Amino acid sequence: MISLAYPWLLLLALLPLLPGSRNRGKQAVDAPVIPVGHWLSGLPGVSTRGQATPRWRQLVLLAAWFLLVVAIARPQHVGEQVQMPISGRDLMLVVDISPSMDEQDMVLRGRSINRLQAVKRVLDDFIDHREGDRLGLILFSTEAYVQAPLTFDRETVRTLLHESAIGMAGRATAIGDAVGLSIQRLRDRPEQQRVVIMLTDGVNNAGQLTPDKAAEIAQAAGVRLYTVGIGADSMVQRGLLGSRQVNPSRDLDEGMLTRMAQQTGGRYFRARSLPELEMIYDSINQLEPIEQEGQFYRPVTELYVWPAGAALVLWLLLFTAQLLGSVRPFNPGGRTGND
Repeated sequence: MISLAYPWLLLLALLPLLPGSRNRGKQAVDAPVIPVGHWLSGLPGVSTRGQATPRWRQLVLLAAWFLLVVAIARPQHVGEQVQMPISGRDLMLVVDISPSMDEQDMVLRGRSINRLQAVKRVLDDFIDHREGDRLGLILFSTEAYVQAPLTFDRETVRTLLHESAIGMAGRATAIGDAVGLSIQRLRDRPEQQRVVIMLTDGVNNAGQLTPDKAAEIAQAAGVRLYTVGIGADSMVQRGLLGSRQVNPSRDLDEGMLTRMAQQTGGRYFRARSLPELEMIYDSINQLEPIEQEGQFYRPVTELYVWPAGAALVLWLLLFTAQLLGSVRPFNPGGRTGND
């Protein structure tokens, strides 16, 4: 729908039609066919020495003036009504990138992929569905660091997640420090909206903050912690002496992850395969609603640039025509036809 922000300004379009100061007698014969106010006499295309203004210039001038008036009345395109959430979650994703995440015990379409690749694939879809939430990303191994601060720009969070690589922050696993950093980033956000989803495949063996102490701080700060333990229970490992079955998740501390989640009002999930990991994030979507009841608004696109641009083009046309009309042919020697 097209509308005007200031429709009453269209009355200005009548100003050029108001009678201007004109001379009587002989000069009245040369008056413009279309009345143009005296106050417009200085504009390009309007004669200033009592000469008649050509009719086509008057029409172009009036069209330019009307377009300018339309521009200052601010034409707008008002879109369809859109619902926006009043508030979403402040959700921090905390992802383990220690060397153990390179274990290829996840399967995608019959092909083995490592754990970090599986996490990226599932989180990609999870991020897509969190419209209205403010998302952040923390990566950790020996050190924990903020890869993406809390933002509504989900595409940036997704890009930074895909750019992460195993071993970027060391070779150990500082679970407590990673959770502590996420709490620090969420502490100033509204209560009841602070959520941390932490995924790891190991045990805390680095950092200054213990996981239990981090969970205690999270509880005091009103942060819900969902922990995800990733890794298959068994896989076939081939060696020089043949194949043997091993447990690639033997270092996963499920007891610690369960305690952390329960203490903060969250839940612990176990992902042994890619489908299980997908189901876990579907469950989190249900536990943490994506959108709350919101307000409605209509997107507005300003269109004043079009009539303003058209008016400028018409005035440039008049100005060019006036310049060309004032140019006299060059006469060498300054002789006249009577010489």
